[in-house]
Amino acid sequence: MSANLKYLSLGILVFQTTSLVLTMRYSRTLKEEGPRYLSSTAVVVAELLKITACILLVYKDSKCSLRALNRILHDEILNKPMETLKLAIPSGIYTLQNNLLYVALSNLDAATYQVTYQLKILTTALFSVSMLGKKLGVYQWLSLVILMTGVAFVQWPSDSQELDSKELSAGSQFVGLMAVLTACFSSGFAGVYFEKILKETKQSVWIRNIQLGFFGSIFGLMGVYVYDGELVSKNGFFQGYNQLTWIVVVLQLTATSNSWAQAILLPQPPEPPCPDYRREPLCPKYFIFSFILYIFLKLCSNRLKNCKK
Repeated sequence: MSANLKYLSLGILVFQTTSLVLTMRYSRTLKEEGPRYLSSTAVVVAELLKITACILLVYKDSKCSLRALNRILHDEILNKPMETLKLAIPSGIYTLQNNLLYVALSNLDAATYQVTYQLKILTTALFSVSMLGKKLGVYQWLSLVILMTGVAFVQWPSDSQELDSKELSAGSQFVGLMAVLTACFSSGFAGVYFEKILKETKQSVWIRNIQLGFFGSIFGLMGVYVYDGELVSKNGFFQGYNQLTWIVVVLQLTATSNSWAQAILLPQPPEPPCPDYRREPLCPKYFIFSFILYIFLKLCSNRLKNCKK
């Protein structure tokens, strides 16, 4: 694997993660005339687009044959109802997590959110040990302690906290913190549970994502009906949608294809393996990536504050 392709893949990860956090934060705090878009509907639209994208990928893998596509979907999904139902649990958790991330970014600045959300590394490691029986070495546990220390320093009160609290007066920083912490635990559990399912079956990742998207759409529509049903009936499902909203939705969709970039970044033998950061997230490259990302987000946040002044 060429070094240029690895760096290109790392750049894709940096761009997707950074742009998603910044645009989602900006879209949730932007003051415009008329109603603001509903995060619950944005989650549903992203799930539907994910299903469409994965079906197109399966169609491509089927040599662009509609008959082969129909046979694969029928055999792998309809003829295996119990295998499909296994995805209902992580799908519901992922749907909850996606909604919580909107809540978190509505109440926290982008840099604080991004660093705090890295606690999903800790929760993923703990669930991997308890559910998959994985063993972590001394340096891996030390890395987790350093991660927790870094998150604690980010949450430590600073001189500029008064200014930030005034800027975030429309929401509660405590609500945002609780939302991102809950998302960390749900992300860790759902990721390990999904990994366990993938190891037990031979279905492709795209088929599994179609199953996830199907249940995610159902759970998402239930959330829209329960929490925002009155607003949807009054102003419509796509109320408040603009170009920025669609950019956020598309960036959420691109997170599905990040497994390509992550697979490319993994070193091949005879190099020591550096695992997927969502499954065994103690890769040194990802720690460096997270640190650079935090600095970049902090600079962007400060720049936005200066522009508002």
